[in-house]
Amino acid sequence: MVKQREARLDIITGPMFSGKSEELVKRLRRFKIAGLSVKVFNHSIDDRYGKKKISSHAKDQWRAIPVPNSQELLNKVTCRTNVVVIDEAQFFDEGLFTIVEELLRREIIVIAAGLDTNFRGEPFGVMPQLLACADGEVLKLKAVCKICRKWNATRTQRLNGDGKPAPYSDPLVKVGALDSYQARCRKHHEVPGRPDSS
Repeated sequence: MVKQREARLDIITGPMFSGKSEELVKRLRRFKIAGLSVKVFNHSIDDRYGKKKISSHAKDQWRAIPVPNSQELLNKVTCRTNVVVIDEAQFFDEGLFTIVEELLRREIIVIAAGLDTNFRGEPFGVMPQLLACADGEVLKLKAVCKICRKWNATRTQRLNGDGKPAPYSDPLVKVGALDSYQARCRKHHEVPGRPDSS
């Protein structure tokens, strides 16, 4: 068994359609070649491409263990684990931060990928805490804006069934893909009904 000398927390973030899961799969292939023991997790709420795998919109896939919360994730990590990969980290409860800290104390490399902002353009779930404590690589990806077609999209635009922007009052978590979401730049990101911030 290979044991790591130094643990670290790497973060991969950005809007939907920016290639976060593709980046995870690329790293997973490298870990496999290196002979590291890797545990890959996703939240059981995300069943867009099947619950037992992470999958990019480009159909890159890797087997994953679906878990309903952060404690279940910790329960499935063994003393042989060298690397823990967490996809769609924004769906996890606030306890994920403490769990990640515990994994780092165990000298496990942790890579978390997820949306840094929700459809409203606000910090999403536990991601801000993870970003603040990342001591490894932080990779913030961009996508192509669906409106202006520029490589500057940092926001995730949610759409209603009629193709119009979803209102601010919509629930924060709503699993979907191309039918419900678009990548957009700040200029073209729309959230009707947003409270006045002034």
